[in-house]
Amino acid sequence: MIQKGSVPNCIICIFAADMEKLVIFDLDGTMLNTIADLGNAANHTLAELGLPQHNPDEYRLMVGNGMRKLIERALPADKATDDAFVDSTLASFLSYYAEHIDLYTRPYPGIPELISTLSAQGYRLAVASNKIQAGAEKLIAKFFPDTDFVAVMGNSPKYPLKPDAALVEYIMDKAGTDRAHTIMVGDSGTDIQTARNAGIPIIAVSWGFRPRHELTIADFIADDTSQVIARISAGDSLEVKPE
Repeated sequence: MIQKGSVPNCIICIFAADMEKLVIFDLDGTMLNTIADLGNAANHTLAELGLPQHNPDEYRLMVGNGMRKLIERALPADKATDDAFVDSTLASFLSYYAEHIDLYTRPYPGIPELISTLSAQGYRLAVASNKIQAGAEKLIAKFFPDTDFVAVMGNSPKYPLKPDAALVEYIMDKAGTDRAHTIMVGDSGTDIQTARNAGIPIIAVSWGFRPRHELTIADFIADDTSQVIARISAGDSLEVKPE
């Protein structure tokens, strides 16, 4: 039995039998390529303040830990430690991003098919993201309108950000599913640590925002969506790597 916050050095089954199975997806960098809209909104905000902007690809390493952390990383060092300045910059960013959240954002190749296939096969699906709650809901509604997610969870005052396991634990509780019947899919070290903290295995996807070397501690690395669905659907064993 996997205890909360611990992962045994052993081989465990991805899913045990005779219970509904839950797959929890990260959003940005896993399901959707959102980096262009995030970078566009951040650069717009920086430009309004007369501050240096960044190449869009640079934002790939700034995201993943919530919007405030994104702004802190985007700001010059002397501004990033000024809490009041960060607060006002974040407010401006969020206002612009809310209105321009889906200009360039698109699902990664194969993701709509992956989601629809898993749903048709009876898997319960959910999203656990550090994105603002309203933004996560808007994007899921736009790009996956026909999928009945157990929960779409983003950043809200009620729960701490990933890698805290609170979002995952809430989703499992809402789904009525235990750790033995849950797996996570994400694209970053933050997602991997979230899974570790929740005591569940994780498939890391290599098409997201983070470099591959950051994913080597995941239980499995998928290079395309066919590998994700094959690994989940097979129901075979997944080696959970020790910390």
